[in-house]
Amino acid sequence: MKRIYLLPNEGTFYKANLHCHSVISDGKKTIEELKGMYQRHGYSILAYTDHRRYRDHRNLSDETFLALAGYEADADWETGDYNHYATTHICLYDTDPDQHREEKNKSPMPKGRDTAALNTFAKEMGELGFLLCYNHPYWSLQTYEDYKGLRGFFAMEIYNHGCEIDGLYGYHAQAYDEMLRTGNRLACVATDDNHNCYPEEDPMCDSFGGFTMVKAKELSYTAVIDALRRGDFYASTGPEIKDFYLEGNRIVLKTSPVSKIYVKGSGRLSYQKRSRANEFLTEAVFERDPNRNDRFLRVSIQDEKGRHADSRAYFLDEMN
Repeated sequence: MKRIYLLPNEGTFYKANLHCHSVISDGKKTIEELKGMYQRHGYSILAYTDHRRYRDHRNLSDETFLALAGYEADADWETGDYNHYATTHICLYDTDPDQHREEKNKSPMPKGRDTAALNTFAKEMGELGFLLCYNHPYWSLQTYEDYKGLRGFFAMEIYNHGCEIDGLYGYHAQAYDEMLRTGNRLACVATDDNHNCYPEEDPMCDSFGGFTMVKAKELSYTAVIDALRRGDFYASTGPEIKDFYLEGNRIVLKTSPVSKIYVKGSGRLSYQKRSRANEFLTEAVFERDPNRNDRFLRVSIQDEKGRHADSRAYFLDEMN
């Protein structure tokens, strides 16, 4: 029976933080300090995404650590009352820092704040070689009307740890599902968006809360970028998705110990398995119901601490 691996069965998982701020913008740590901190916590990949400042820190990369070049752009919707105006923030990851260097070093910004301007920006930055991630819509005070028409993004944040600390609005799966239901075929990531205003041991520290597990053939710039392009990763705040594949009409999942395993579709109904009190799940097998007419499937699991892991959406018409 043919087995279709949704998460690839070959390669190595590398732990990544894809949203990070240093002293180059409004963070409190140097780029070297951030490398050391994240390596101590088991990370292999760090995307340096300082506000409005494109930087390439590949000189920090070695056989155990990869620095991705990029920056964070924004389009403020209003001015004045910071506590209430809406905004749009976008992380850009450079797929090939050796190309278009002069243009990238200008750290281009959107030329407007409406959907058309943002989509034009996404198209232009894609042509320069960036992958774009749509950031923290909940923190940005955005609504469905603001983001439903966005296109050209390879992913969006489903969790942002800095936002979780700011106001308990770090996890925003509804916004991701809403974008998927418009036909927007983008992936999801979990990030820190760290600024490190508090020490590592402080409960207010905004590092090490959200991460993305990237499955690549090796820890090289090209291999990791290729994995991001393909969507070979999942977002997490703790739990692990170890295996996810289809076999005939079966959906098969293997995880770290969790209390809830869900496979969500494009509609209301989910495939679900929950553990009894003081017990754990590490796998689930579901029989797919074709009568549900799901356009896509995605995994969402939760452990006993309430921490989530989410796969991207896999659209059924793309599977073979």
